[in-house]
Amino acid sequence: MTTECNQESFEFHPLNQRQVVGQFDGGEITTDAGGLLLREVEKRTRIIERFASCFREHRAAGHIEHTVRELVAQRVYGLALGYEDLNDHEELRRDPLLAVLAEKPDPTGESRVRERDWGKALAGKSTLNRLELSGAAVEDKERYKKILLEMEAVEGLLVELFLEAHPAPPEEVVLDLDATDDPLHGQQEGRFFHGYYGHYCYLPLYIFAGDHLLCARLRPSNIDASAGCREEVERIVAQIRQAWPGVKITLRGDSGFCREELMAWCERKRVDYVLGLAKNDRLKAEIADELEQARQQYSGTGKAARVFKEFRYQTRESWSRARRVIAKAEHLEKGSNPRFVVTSLGPEPWEARPLYEDLYCARGEMENRIKEQLMLFADRTSTAFLRSNQIRLYFSSMAYMLLAALRRLGLKGTDLAQAQAATIRLKLLKIGALIRITVRRVWVSLASGYPYAELFAHAYAQLRASPLPVG
Repeated sequence: MTTECNQESFEFHPLNQRQVVGQFDGGEITTDAGGLLLREVEKRTRIIERFASCFREHRAAGHIEHTVRELVAQRVYGLALGYEDLNDHEELRRDPLLAVLAEKPDPTGESRVRERDWGKALAGKSTLNRLELSGAAVEDKERYKKILLEMEAVEGLLVELFLEAHPAPPEEVVLDLDATDDPLHGQQEGRFFHGYYGHYCYLPLYIFAGDHLLCARLRPSNIDASAGCREEVERIVAQIRQAWPGVKITLRGDSGFCREELMAWCERKRVDYVLGLAKNDRLKAEIADELEQARQQYSGTGKAARVFKEFRYQTRESWSRARRVIAKAEHLEKGSNPRFVVTSLGPEPWEARPLYEDLYCARGEMENRIKEQLMLFADRTSTAFLRSNQIRLYFSSMAYMLLAALRRLGLKGTDLAQAQAATIRLKLLKIGALIRITVRRVWVSLASGYPYAELFAHAYAQLRASPLPVG
């Protein structure tokens, strides 16, 4: 039998002679007070403001209570703080701290038009859903979905944010490409079964430069991993070179991106590349002596042995020219483990071993960046349409950009300077606080027992020392 409980207090087991009593009378309390640091990041980078400017407003001005910027900010901050689902906002809309982050003039919601909305400063799930479900154009008969996203503007914004993060042009930019699976559990548009991953999924394409996200393209999974990557790289390279004409650009990716179209384009456009090369019998025969040498070294020491070789190689049909290939002849406890990369880089700056071990293998760091996208719910692609799922991916991307900017501007020199998004959220953003709102101030009384107060103060000081944008 279900217990019906309407009591106002809860008596727990006593502590020695003291009673332990709980009551829901603490006032306006939040668990996300660290989000104020994200607001300071936003003031200096205008990531959310500029993302919101990529949306086009078609609603009647007289019926708007939540501006596009407020809606976008509510959604992006929600993802950054760990709220993945639109349903979460049915309760979050009462949170005055989130209302402060979203720049609501009345964070208490006392001035809402409808009586049923009093005390709810923020938008509910249905209103937020219109940001995602609007089509590519607004039809005259459409009543609700009237906020359109211009995706080309978002693509350009991601590269702009990367450029602005550098006070001076770097000598070299390394672009990392990778594709991953986004498992699907419904009948979404573009849903296909992928034999390698063994389930129905999307196949999003990511492009990073270090920890800067430059491209997050949602794609169906019935395509080659490299599909569309040349067009994305061409767009990004053009925007980078427009700002930094002399910068050296190197492309890096696994064997899924080793395609003639991409390599030939790089060679024409003065873009270097280091790409994995799928092994075959011809390649393995080329390093037969080196594999035997590695096997003998392993037999003598019992430790993994590597021997490197470089040579010119051309496929029988698909490649237009012979190219430099670096081979790693490796022998491990489990046996022979040959690996190959193809590159446009010459031996003068990059000999075989350092090119493979120091340059190519460094691409593994990109896997951590993709994991961070999942920490920010980039896999919540459960709407029926590919376009709306792409928009959800963009929201997660902007939440990532906000946290990456916090890491760069506020956490440099700290233990969290290289921390992932989930760690930053747990240690720095999830802070309990009591909120009191008066006519002139918003008082946020952070928990006295917060264990990372010194780290918080350090991040705050560094953010406040960062200049605000002009204009």
